[in-house]
Amino acid sequence: MIDRISNCPTEAALAIVGGKWKGIILHHLSHDTKRFNELRRLIPEVTQRMMTKQLRELEAHQIIHREIYRQIPPKVEYSLTDFGLTLTPILKALEAWGTEYIDKISALRQAS
Repeated sequence: MIDRISNCPTEAALAIVGGKWKGIILHHLSHDTKRFNELRRLIPEVTQRMMTKQLRELEAHQIIHREIYRQIPPKVEYSLTDFGLTLTPILKALEAWGTEYIDKISALRQAS
């Protein structure tokens, strides 16, 4: 997918981090390392299958790291890679913009 849009950096970035669940996954991982079920508890609307798919895509693009601990029971943790950490200020800016947008739309609806 990235090959088709590599001539537009914005589209390339959105192709990697866009999608219904990737933003909120990245938001939670920007604060701390999380296990799979921790992410599921934080985002209860996402199915197990979709969470797995989104995490695998982010890992394939080297945005997150999957650490497997060989123990019983098995333990897997997800964290942002060094490259993924460079998204932190962008995520914070998007959060601020989103808050402002929600407030603006709410005010417009109340005024109607």
